[in-house]
Amino acid sequence: MRTTGLRLADRLPDRFGSLRTRLALLYSTVLFVLAAVMVGGIYLGLSRALADEPTSRLARFEQLATDSVAEAVNGEEVAFAPQESADRPWLVVFEEEVNRRALERLRAYSFTALVALFLGSLLVGWYVAGLVLRPIGRITSVAREITATDLSRRIDLGGPSDELQDLADTFDDMLGRLDEAFEGQRRFVAEASHELRNPLAVLRTNLDVVMADDEASPEDFRVAGVVALRAAERMSVLVDDLLLYAHHERPDADRQPLDLAVVVAETVEDFGAAAAAGGVVLEHHPGAGLTVLGDAAALRRAVANLLSNAIRVTDAGGIVRVDTGGDDDRVWTSVIDEGPGISADHLDDVFQRFWRGDRASAREAGRSGLGLAIVRQIAEGHGGRATVRSQLKEGSTFTVWLPRYLSGAGGN
Repeated sequence: MRTTGLRLADRLPDRFGSLRTRLALLYSTVLFVLAAVMVGGIYLGLSRALADEPTSRLARFEQLATDSVAEAVNGEEVAFAPQESADRPWLVVFEEEVNRRALERLRAYSFTALVALFLGSLLVGWYVAGLVLRPIGRITSVAREITATDLSRRIDLGGPSDELQDLADTFDDMLGRLDEAFEGQRRFVAEASHELRNPLAVLRTNLDVVMADDEASPEDFRVAGVVALRAAERMSVLVDDLLLYAHHERPDADRQPLDLAVVVAETVEDFGAAAAAGGVVLEHHPGAGLTVLGDAAALRRAVANLLSNAIRVTDAGGIVRVDTGGDDDRVWTSVIDEGPGISADHLDDVFQRFWRGDRASAREAGRSGLGLAIVRQIAEGHGGRATVRSQLKEGSTFTVWLPRYLSGAGGN
């Protein structure tokens, strides 16, 4: 009822002022119309009842009128008797006059009551509208207090479980998601700035030193240039990965049904030369019929990141194995390496942005620390997840799980 009233009040013209005023007018108008219809019905019913069944038509009242007139004539007291005609006895005339006056009084009282009811309903409507809109006022006040730097406020609307309660809860959920998104953005900017600061510091320090040395030789400039080039390459790799990370956050990627086994097989084939160059044996155990609804380029990037890490951490002569499979609901692909493994304390951190097992060697090699974060992001963007199992000195197994695409059901 409360939501219906809000919708009806919203349709009133803006010249009626605030929503509270429009609700008050709406309530008052509805109550006035109902009362007018009820009073009008009573008036019409009463007037028809008096016209259809006049008391003067009853035989006993006609006899009473005749006897009364006869007694009045014999007693010579006939002044009170009205003038009557041959077809309209005086009792009928008297009754019509009484009925007319009764209906006039009823009509006057009804109009007075309707005017008083309308004025009273305005006051009641104003009060009721205030009660109805009080939760909206709380929502408005909280929304005004929220700033771009502080999204911690919540409405926490109490009261019965109704449409306004659902609105407040939805607004709180939205604030929670926005707060989490803004906090994630702030962390991302801080982490990216920190990662960019190191190569920039190296580049600037080396250039400042060689430029400040008046006796610097061409060889000194060449060495400083080589260092600056390596720092620029690390920044380039980081910026490229940042762009990829931002790209895979977009929800509007074009996804089509595809066979994950084909995507994995093509990626494994692409890394055959890199594995051979590092003396690593690359084994592939393909699956079949592993249909998913996905972005082929993104899934290829996820598998490539896992393969690149596995080949890098595996010593010459070691084996990197790639498996694919699935069941009725899910499909998966795993990359298993024979690297140094990951300690149990770090298993929860490997998919975080800018995490590196060996920070010094990672920076020296120009790695951004975003590869596994991109893998997790791609998996979650496809409705799946990325997991890792590892033990020190025994290698690691990284797995991407995705929901199977069921063409007969029209989706995942």
